[in-house]
Amino acid sequence: MTGERAEDRRVLRVTGADRRTFLQGLVTNDLRKLDRGPVYAAILTPQGKYLADFLMLAEPEAILIDVKADLAEALLRRLQMYRLRADVQIAPTELTVTRGLGTPPEGAVADPRHAALGWRLYGAGDGTDPQIDWDGIRVANCIPETAVELVPEQTFILEAGFERLGGVDHRKGCYVGQEVTARMKHKTELRKGLVTVEVTGPAAPGDAITADGRPAGTLHTRSGDRAIAYLRFDRATGPMQAGEAVVRWADAETLA
Repeated sequence: MTGERAEDRRVLRVTGADRRTFLQGLVTNDLRKLDRGPVYAAILTPQGKYLADFLMLAEPEAILIDVKADLAEALLRRLQMYRLRADVQIAPTELTVTRGLGTPPEGAVADPRHAALGWRLYGAGDGTDPQIDWDGIRVANCIPETAVELVPEQTFILEAGFERLGGVDHRKGCYVGQEVTARMKHKTELRKGLVTVEVTGPAAPGDAITADGRPAGTLHTRSGDRAIAYLRFDRATGPMQAGEAVVRWADAETLA
């Protein structure tokens, strides 16, 4: 087993007879998928902008929500706000999250976002190897991270690749922010989004990306000579600049 304790995660527990219907009306994915394993989803503003992303896992009498620690309290308040008269209780837990690669230990579940993210174990695990290059894995597979590429009240989830990561279901019916998300899916063509780029030279996360002197995007997580970037696709068809580095998007040739 190669794994480590994810100290930056917290786990909430949702109980009560109405827990599934309650969450079904709020989050971007279909809760019926929980019968097959963990589900990745987000909760949005009514204007369709990202607030938090998380993994959900079904227990016999509850649903666990695995969320970034920095967003756990705000997510708990948001869920409590929507609870009204539903038979639902939401509370933080002391469960730990261990994540890893290779053969999973007993009780672990596969990360539903991408096979490269391995497995997750809740409530146990000694975190035997803290040397896994998670940023390298994320960059190689263009997997956004909470509060890095995914910015509360700014990010649109389709631009962040939630379809590719299995984090949104367009057939499930209504949820908060669904109208804006559906309109972006069916009535417009995405002109911006997260992609993996090649970076040659010194550049750091947060650096502005330009193309022929015009704004073209922002550099985010970097690993070696590759990085995740948020780009305007129409300006990303050739070499770009970020700091003193040259930035290239290999898939741009398909747009040229």
